[in-house]
Amino acid sequence: MKTTVLLAIILIGIGIVAFGYQGFTYTTREKVVDIGPLKVTTEKTRTLPLPPIVGAIALVGGIVLLVVGSKKE
Repeated sequence: MKTTVLLAIILIGIGIVAFGYQGFTYTTREKVVDIGPLKVTTEKTRTLPLPPIVGAIALVGGIVLLVVGSKKE
């Protein structure tokens, strides 16, 4: 399988996943109090939004690479 076709398939997959999830959620732990043996931490959930335009660009780019890669063969 050619590199361009493989890259096209990966981009199409990323585009579809980006449309489906539209962001990543992750949890971080932060120290609130640290006084001697007393330690208090808190967990914060943060979301990194992924705009739909990113998924569209990846999807269109993958389709274009797939068409270009298949024409060269």
